[in-house]
Amino acid sequence: MFREGIVRRYSAKAFGRSLWVFHTNTGGCNACDIEILDVLTPYFDVERFGIKLVGSPRHADVLVVAGPVTRPMIEPLKRLYESTPDPKVVLAIGACAVGGGIWFDTYNVVGGLDKVIPVDLFIPGCPPRPEAIIYGVALALGLVVKKVSYEREEQIPPEEILANLRKESGL
Repeated sequence: MFREGIVRRYSAKAFGRSLWVFHTNTGGCNACDIEILDVLTPYFDVERFGIKLVGSPRHADVLVVAGPVTRPMIEPLKRLYESTPDPKVVLAIGACAVGGGIWFDTYNVVGGLDKVIPVDLFIPGCPPRPEAIIYGVALALGLVVKKVSYEREEQIPPEEILANLRKESGL
């Protein structure tokens, strides 16, 4: 799930060159970090797509965030987002960054990344496989065609369901 208009509009224009990525963790177990770093190894070799890890958010085009947002990380995360130059893309990697993961209802966890900063792409999984991370980035940049579409079924109000059940049972 991602904000299609913003990412695709910027990717063609501003991200025609290589993508520079800054990676951070906001309080998770580091399993997603291992998978993200695996994507950057020669085995998966995302540098062939022009994706490169940088050491400063001031040089980055993409923020890759793993882990649930803990209360002590709220302000540093906002500063990190503000220090990244526009246009930027924010990726939430893993179940914890998407919605808080198994810590979603604990006292020190605010929730997913979208509670603090705007997110362009969510890649779920605990941890997501490197192939899923690469596919998510390629999907956001328009390099591949979307395979699955989201459809929402019509919701029937509970009162109508009860009325139908009473009518069918003869009550």
